[in-house]
Amino acid sequence: MDTMSTRPIIEVRELRKQYGDFTAVDGVSFDIHPGETFALLGPNGAGKSTTIEILEGYRHRTGGEASVLGVDPAKGGLDWKARLGIVLQSSAEAANVTVREQLTQFARYYADPRDVDEVIEAVGLTSKAGTRIGKLSGGQRRRMDVALGVVGRPALLFLDEPTTGFDPEARRQFWELIRSLKRDGTTILLTTHYLDEAAQLADRVAVIAAGRLVEIGAVDEIGGAEARIPVVRWRDEHGLHDERTEAPAARVADLTATLGGEPRDLEVIRPSLEDIYLGLVHAADGAASSTTPSAAPSPATTVTMTGVGA
Repeated sequence: MDTMSTRPIIEVRELRKQYGDFTAVDGVSFDIHPGETFALLGPNGAGKSTTIEILEGYRHRTGGEASVLGVDPAKGGLDWKARLGIVLQSSAEAANVTVREQLTQFARYYADPRDVDEVIEAVGLTSKAGTRIGKLSGGQRRRMDVALGVVGRPALLFLDEPTTGFDPEARRQFWELIRSLKRDGTTILLTTHYLDEAAQLADRVAVIAAGRLVEIGAVDEIGGAEARIPVVRWRDEHGLHDERTEAPAARVADLTATLGGEPRDLEVIRPSLEDIYLGLVHAADGAASSTTPSAAPSPATTVTMTGVGA
């Protein structure tokens, strides 16, 4: 897909949200392109939920600009909302109706809904179509949430912590469902605390800390080359050693030759997305804590996107 010639689905410029003297979102800018899965990451209280709620039209911004599907979310009407799919952390489906009954009711709210039985099949609930929602397992309820989010054929799907509470098998099944939605052309904005989930599903990720955007890019590029240098770890009579090197195989060979055999407790550790994310957040927290009230505010983060990361 040539995203450079296509207007972004979401455009955010210098977004700000204040609550009295507290700034929850401080000059955040990013774009999300058609068909992209974009993960917004950050610790609790970082400002990501506030950002998402502004983009969904649930919360008004204090400053900056935002466009979602070409519309200011603060002014989006029913036609605009019908093009969004929103899957919240928790939902309130009617427990006493069946899967098919609930989806059929929701489908009537949209001008061009997906076929209900096709949606049920897509989320893996065909065998549960006649089951009352209150009888579904937690993982099945989450699949139902997604079914409700996509039955209206949204151009943009918001997924807020979609697999919280899932067991490992259910999470992997859910990931395949999200991949199938992406293959169908759905643009997805994902928030998650599971860094492996972001690595599996996202084309690009953005990290928010202390209300600011501290990093954005392809999953395999954020943090830069320096953050991805492997660590060789081993133990000898002097204790445990950690050494960062761009040539770990050569360093292991050198150690083996020097010590006359493989070092004890030898490991070659390649930094994961989680390692890089934690480093970014800790650095941002350190910078925020060193800023005094009298200090001049640092420039707001501005990011210009040119394409989808691999």
